[in-house]
Amino acid sequence: MLLCYLQVTVTFRYKITKINTAPLILYLKSENMKLKNKVAIVTGASKGIGASIAKYFAAEGAKVVVNYASSKEGADVVVKAITDNGGTAIAVQADVAKEADINRLFDATQQAFGGLDVLVNNAGIYEYLPIEQVTAESFHQQFNTNVWGSILAIQAALKLFGDKGGNIINVSSGAARMPMLTGSVYSASKAALDAITIALSKELGVKNVRINSLLPGSVETEGTRSSGITGSDFEKKLIANTPLGRMGQPEDIAKVAVFLASDDAAWITGETLAASGGIYGF
Repeated sequence: MLLCYLQVTVTFRYKITKINTAPLILYLKSENMKLKNKVAIVTGASKGIGASIAKYFAAEGAKVVVNYASSKEGADVVVKAITDNGGTAIAVQADVAKEADINRLFDATQQAFGGLDVLVNNAGIYEYLPIEQVTAESFHQQFNTNVWGSILAIQAALKLFGDKGGNIINVSSGAARMPMLTGSVYSASKAALDAITIALSKELGVKNVRINSLLPGSVETEGTRSSGITGSDFEKKLIANTPLGRMGQPEDIAKVAVFLASDDAAWITGETLAASGGIYGF
């Protein structure tokens, strides 16, 4: 996820999911696990930020469903990393924008683990285009995954949460606060997701369901490397405008997700929490 307020002349034209192949060593603790025995679904978890969240959740004791749309190999790698370190995880394919796939994802979770405690809506796509080049297909692809897919997942999660309640984390983007040049549609989709977070916090609080948005800053992923951003002048500008002076890493976001999913955040709902190195601090 890479978005900021800088006005640059480069036009991005590519679609990727949030991805990263950097290895993550897990140290499973024998006690004080913040998510011990919790069941979590992380959508879009085969790579990048989602993969890191899945691994960190498992390291804190959660049983994790690693969702993927097309990258089975990546999801299997994440599951193996978790199980090799003593954790519990399964991989389940589902396109979150398709209701039948969502039903299958949550049915598989129920069958494997008997319920659900945490949903992380991380799956997302983005495409940067000048407004003259935006098509109906591009618009609907982004909104179907980033917004409608999250709504479908929330609807299914509420059925599994039951009377005990649960926890929802919507992975947003800095684009919702500071839209990037040629990123109008993506920015709008993430702003919509943040609005949903606020609205549902008021609706779901009585059901003991917390919901928050997690807003990453500029994060180094396989996507930034494959698109040529890593090592570019654009990346240097991003770093120069980040008070902590570096690109974020997927684990920077995963650690905040653990906090939001844990009882440490029991009094937090309806919030958008930025983990951006200060670039979106206002």
